[in-house]
Amino acid sequence: MGRDAWAWLGVVVLLLLVQLAGASHVVYENLLELKAEAEAVPPSIVDPQLRAGYHFQPPKNWINDPNAPLYYKGWYHFFYQYNPKGAVWGNIVWAHSVSRDLINWMALEPAIEPSIPSDQYGCWSGSATILPDGTPVIMYTGVNRPDVNYQVQNVAYPRNRSDPLLREWVKPGYNPVIVPEGGINATQFRDPTTAWRAGGRWRLLIGGVAGGGTRGAAYVYRSRDFRRWARVRRPLHSAPTGMWECPDFYPVGADGRRAGLETSALAGPRVKHVLKNSLDLRRYDYYTVGTYDRRAERYVPDDPAGDERRLRYDYGNFYASKTFYDPAKRRRILWGWANESDTTADDVAKGWAGIQAIPRTVWLDPSGKQLLQWPIEEVEALRGKSATLKDRVIKPGQHLEVTGLQTAQADVEVSFEVPSLAGAEPLDPALANDAERLCGARGAPVEGGVGPFGLWVLASADRQERTAVFFRVFRAAAGSDGKPVVLMCTDPTKSSLNPNLYKPTFAGFVDTDISNGKISLRSLIDRSVVESFGAGGKTCILSRVYPSLAIGKNARLYAFNNGKADVKVSRLTAWEMRKPLMNGA
Repeated sequence: MGRDAWAWLGVVVLLLLVQLAGASHVVYENLLELKAEAEAVPPSIVDPQLRAGYHFQPPKNWINDPNAPLYYKGWYHFFYQYNPKGAVWGNIVWAHSVSRDLINWMALEPAIEPSIPSDQYGCWSGSATILPDGTPVIMYTGVNRPDVNYQVQNVAYPRNRSDPLLREWVKPGYNPVIVPEGGINATQFRDPTTAWRAGGRWRLLIGGVAGGGTRGAAYVYRSRDFRRWARVRRPLHSAPTGMWECPDFYPVGADGRRAGLETSALAGPRVKHVLKNSLDLRRYDYYTVGTYDRRAERYVPDDPAGDERRLRYDYGNFYASKTFYDPAKRRRILWGWANESDTTADDVAKGWAGIQAIPRTVWLDPSGKQLLQWPIEEVEALRGKSATLKDRVIKPGQHLEVTGLQTAQADVEVSFEVPSLAGAEPLDPALANDAERLCGARGAPVEGGVGPFGLWVLASADRQERTAVFFRVFRAAAGSDGKPVVLMCTDPTKSSLNPNLYKPTFAGFVDTDISNGKISLRSLIDRSVVESFGAGGKTCILSRVYPSLAIGKNARLYAFNNGKADVKVSRLTAWEMRKPLMNGA
């Protein structure tokens, strides 16, 4: 992913701090000032028990965008933006890790570093494509001028195709292969996608802006040899949203099955396409489902209002995502980056910043309206000791504790049943299209008719600290389809006694029929991460939290009900999660 071109000059450090509500540029005039702030952070922040246990991260330093995931000769390869010199953004290289199972990882030497004129001032995000002869090729954004963010696209190939670990990459002398010509804004021109092939030519997308900087655009480039590229006159798609970073474009089966499709699978009436962009102004990932016309090189969302409705992969802390097709298990896998919720000084004190979400299998819901996401099956191999609750009714204002295991690092699956929806409260029309504002106004402590009900995770024994992941049901709005409206929220406002943390509520509506009163929730709890999946993966929310009391053995797990109607826990199973091999940490 491109960034404004910051340089580290002597003791002057220009840092890009990406907060969930947007990007803010934080300038530290002296490194000693930053170190002094780091020395003053609360002791709990640097507690090693708050470092994620089974989410992907290197042993130390800053990471951001996932880059070019691929499968090659029995190994999964994962590249990512990485600062080898510190826990803030800067000095970015492409770090490289490999795995047999997407859970246990081994770190290799960086794959791509600034080394040629067309990337000497930055090696930013990109994607991998597998050529017809099986050769993987990486396309990535480079910055080639020190005075402006002049962004160009480069290719890199493995030095030795017979090496399954792909430890060395070479950059041909004909780089860059794509430059921003024809009126394109050269400072907003980055993050090439995986290429697809049709009619003897390759196509790929590059994110940018059009319309004087107001419209996000996915520019199409075509090539016969992956060396000489020409731009199609019009973007594949465009919308008045501001800059599109990290675009992704891929086919999905319209038959409701989980099987993924290889990126060049274009034909057939049962194939739809997904166009995703990372919106630079909002720092969230949005997508639409639609139809791709390869002859016209145009994409049309099925929902005419799709660019305004803004479906999201994840309604929490999740950005710059990238998918790839896994031929070993015939599935499409989604990676996404989660930034921190503490301060830059905290990150410097900890020595690390950023994680990757658990890889998710992604496929099209049978309705065709949205995607479904679910943690890859391999994560279940980390499950250990378990505890189960069955057919337990939670009365209004009550809660149940899950005991018998440590829950600071856990996987929880729960099925709820609400005997009656008659008491559901009316939905405020002013908030009917704004789940996040609705959750902020009707958070976990606010009593409702049906809900809030869900889980308190990473809770202290006295529940002074707790992160709530919950549902709330509303009566259908006038003029709607008559279905009750289901809101899913993560509320971390009471997650820590530390006043310096960023603790926003996150929320999304769940497009599910709850007329039978049943709904499910899964939460992956990982010390400072709460990653949740509602209704079988229809709505997903990842949140970063930093408890000051509910750390390690002091973390508790509860099911709760703050509504006026009874809620039954049909079944709840929680597993302790073992720590995998994680890049040598």
